[in-house]
Amino acid sequence: MTATHMQSGREDRRRARGSRFGRAAREAVGLVLLPLPLLVAVAPMAFAGGGTRRWFGRGESQRADAQAAKDAAAAAFYELDSAHRDLRISVETITAVDDSPRARQAAAEYESFGRRIDQVSQGYITAVDSHDLDRDDIDGAALARARADLTRAREELERVRGELDWFAQSLAPLLQNAETQLARVAPAVEQARQALLAASNALDAVRGQGLRADDLAARLAALGPELTKLNQGAAQHGVPETIRRAEEVQRQAGAIGSEAERLPATAAEIDRRLVSLRTRADAITTRAQQVAPVLSELRRRYSAACWQDLQKVPDQAVTSVEQARTALQEAGQARTEQRWADATSRLATARALLNTTDEAVSAAGDRLRRLDAVAADRQQEIERTRFAVRDAQRLAMAGRSTPDPRHAGPLDEAVARLDRAVAGLEGRHPDWWHFLTETEAVRETAARVVQEIRDERGGAAR
Repeated sequence: MTATHMQSGREDRRRARGSRFGRAAREAVGLVLLPLPLLVAVAPMAFAGGGTRRWFGRGESQRADAQAAKDAAAAAFYELDSAHRDLRISVETITAVDDSPRARQAAAEYESFGRRIDQVSQGYITAVDSHDLDRDDIDGAALARARADLTRAREELERVRGELDWFAQSLAPLLQNAETQLARVAPAVEQARQALLAASNALDAVRGQGLRADDLAARLAALGPELTKLNQGAAQHGVPETIRRAEEVQRQAGAIGSEAERLPATAAEIDRRLVSLRTRADAITTRAQQVAPVLSELRRRYSAACWQDLQKVPDQAVTSVEQARTALQEAGQARTEQRWADATSRLATARALLNTTDEAVSAAGDRLRRLDAVAADRQQEIERTRFAVRDAQRLAMAGRSTPDPRHAGPLDEAVARLDRAVAGLEGRHPDWWHFLTETEAVRETAARVVQEIRDERGGAAR
């Protein structure tokens, strides 16, 4: 609106100057057309006396000063308008990225500056419109008023310009952060697009090998709406949200592409595991058939406490192996249908069942071997356990005249526990399994105390 108003004033002044020039031209033509005697008589009157104008007198000096004040005010006006436009761009950049209280305050202060700029701009326009410096009949007093008004308008414009510059400098940290964020938008969006393209190419490649990857294709298709929002731009969805969305799309598309690239290897691994687990199921079935003779031997030679917990192993082994075979069958079906996640899950179930069954089947034979060994030579187990306790006691006493009660208490109890276990072997049918579990518990106690002492001394050394 300000520029239009000034343009209109300049047009009016050009029309006035043109009118004066036209009038002067017509007068000159009229003189040329006069008869020579009249021309001689009129010429002195045309160039001297009341029709003449003093170009280098005091009045023209005042007019020049007023014009200089007007030009300076116009320059100040345009500089303030340019600075205001630059500041508007900065504030819009900040508010597009930042929603913090400081950013909202900056926007409010900018609006306040806008109102003050409108006020001083209106004062400048009023000063310009109030004084026509091109008038021939303007007097010295009017020129002095014009110069004073225009100088005052310039000073107001420059004062607000200085305040505007200071405000713009105070926004520098916010603007730098906003520009940094804006600079991330385009690369982030482009990286998301490239990740989507790479994922799509990876899917096409595995499909070319006869693998479907339907679940990966569905996940990739679900990213379509997110890509649409990215294409709509930060102006519609905001800079922080656009960057967040671009990073999330890139992450998900990257995961899809990686899984697609691994799919041929996954299929081969599933095939290998199917064969391996089926072979293992057969082996465990064969071994489970040997548990019954082992249990029979345990029942014949040892007390019930030594084998009672193993009675259900044969039946449990049969059940577990059958469940594992069912899981393997389901895994094979899922592999045929290329449901990779389901196939992997069922393989994990089958493996867990076979591991548990293998441990149970192995426990029966291991129990018999351990019982035979301790029944033949109990002293070896006793000495082994006492050595562990004595080693812990020596460590507890190292560098001390008396042991720490925190260590002495558990070790004293371990010694008493071992003595009770040895005493329990008296009689015709000793519970050898209870003896073995007790000695193992005593060694675990000694090992725990040793580790505690070493941890404490290691911490003190540091």
